[in-house]
Amino acid sequence: MDYDSTFYVETASCQRNHKGEFICGDVFLSKKLKEEKRTLAVLADGMGHGVKANVLATLTSTMAINFAEEHKDAKTIAEIIMRTLPICSERKTSYATFTIVDINNREVNILEYDNPLCLVMRGGNIFEPEWNCLILEGVDQQGRGQEIMTCSFRPMREDRIIFISDGVTQSGMGNDNMLLGWGRDAYVDFVRDTILHERYISASKLAQRVVNRAYGNDNFASKDDTSCGVIYFRYPRRLIIATGPPFDMSKDAEYVQKVKDFNGYKIISGATTAEIFSRHLGAEIVDDYEHMDPTLPPMSRMEGVDLVTEGVLTLNKVLTILDTENATMTIHGEGPADKIVDMLINSDDIHILVGTKINQAHHDPSLPVEIEIRKSIVKRLVDLLEKKYMKDVSVEYL
Repeated sequence: MDYDSTFYVETASCQRNHKGEFICGDVFLSKKLKEEKRTLAVLADGMGHGVKANVLATLTSTMAINFAEEHKDAKTIAEIIMRTLPICSERKTSYATFTIVDINNREVNILEYDNPLCLVMRGGNIFEPEWNCLILEGVDQQGRGQEIMTCSFRPMREDRIIFISDGVTQSGMGNDNMLLGWGRDAYVDFVRDTILHERYISASKLAQRVVNRAYGNDNFASKDDTSCGVIYFRYPRRLIIATGPPFDMSKDAEYVQKVKDFNGYKIISGATTAEIFSRHLGAEIVDDYEHMDPTLPPMSRMEGVDLVTEGVLTLNKVLTILDTENATMTIHGEGPADKIVDMLINSDDIHILVGTKINQAHHDPSLPVEIEIRKSIVKRLVDLLEKKYMKDVSVEYL
């Protein structure tokens, strides 16, 4: 492994609520700033559980991600947050703990207050960054914890940063085999063994494994809100979607060549678009009646392409699935829209190639001529993929 500016930063989380609660007292937020090549992630743990804990964690995480975005230094961020939060009159501690991870191009900066210390894995080995302890002057006079842990390091490809709430390390407390809880050592061993057995496990799956193990430690009735965030530095998984014919037929060959030369998964969306590719590639379109969705036309197969589907109707359903599900969803359907969603979720760098020839079958005459339904769908799709699913998306029109 070596330093590489081309790696992709995958960010994911998994959470379980305290038993009997309908809202989690931990809050995880993440944000990508494309112009600055930055990724921010925050995990805040509100004291207690339920609505009150969620409100405090939401306040903390929102302040943390906003201040980090403004490039405030670690000490300033910590002081503002801790002076803003109320304190527990009995425990004399802040009502929320937090972890902030700021990945700025080629450097990682981590700030932690009272959460279990971040675990950094370099491949299957533990990497120990140099942690520094900041003492916040004057904060201890108000009865709040004054020690803030910070570290900085340059990431390598196949690095992972795993950060958790104490619901993970304290899970199983009181059980005969773990009276004091699962503990950091056992948790670290679990993460290391998981990575060694599944070297390229995604951030999402690793977060789920950690939380599910803690859930099992608590006999499937969580005694505290339990959260795990994972950041994974790796090669990007790339995907291209071509939808709609080019405005000018003379561009058809260029259109097909762009997809042919693309290094990654390839989806053709639209019957007319598929016919263009079939003609230029000399490849037959074969309908697939094994994986059906009664609400959509069947998908097809074509040599050199991973998936061929109908256009507007299928992409509309893709939008519906992406909009209504959560970012760590598991796809259960096998229809064309489900297949596209699954491929989108499992890709990082997504390029959408949009033909701008108006298809009269889908054009609404009540709209201005320059507005076309396909463009509207693509715009909404890009917005969802970037903001909700943290994907890197680019669009090209022909």
